[in-house]
Amino acid sequence: MIEYLRGKIAELEPACVVLDVLGVGYSINISLNSYTALQGREEAKLYIYESIREDAWVLYGFATKEERALFVLLTSVSGVGGGTARMILSAMTPQDLVTTIEADDERSLQTVKGIGKRTAQRIIVELRDKVGALHLTGSQKLRESRPDEEYLQKEEEAVGALTMLGFAPAPSRKIVDVLLHKDSTLSTEELIKHALKEM
Repeated sequence: MIEYLRGKIAELEPACVVLDVLGVGYSINISLNSYTALQGREEAKLYIYESIREDAWVLYGFATKEERALFVLLTSVSGVGGGTARMILSAMTPQDLVTTIEADDERSLQTVKGIGKRTAQRIIVELRDKVGALHLTGSQKLRESRPDEEYLQKEEEAVGALTMLGFAPAPSRKIVDVLLHKDSTLSTEELIKHALKEM
């Protein structure tokens, strides 16, 4: 059982990081939250969850133990696999997800691609009493660090365009936030083009 891996970041993409640990490159699936946490860093320590099947050995990595704990809880719910759990954690911060579950907010969960009404209800019912033990509350969003009007306008325009193209609002907003956090000078058109490459 791998608890964590620490090494140099050889490659970094929104959904995956290659961590060089003593000359061995580990391909690790990550959420957008962890991707944001790794921005600008040469080395990283990721808490690992191993998904071992007959046809594959998949590693999921998380910047914090709390995010990994939420991932494990999500995958314990019937109908929620590793890919779906990662999608949820890419659409919401751990704090926002806990708040959503505790508030019985089915609608917010259903904005995540692949999450229908029944799955959202199962997540809330099965995890409502468990997420409180993680002591994660409140809302932490990247855009709150840049509350200026121009930033918000570009964000809304880009998310609106992506939604019209068929992408779910929650993950679209998360990707746009990451892009603006990296470069706030991007135009709305540039944001949409970059976001489409990340979807």
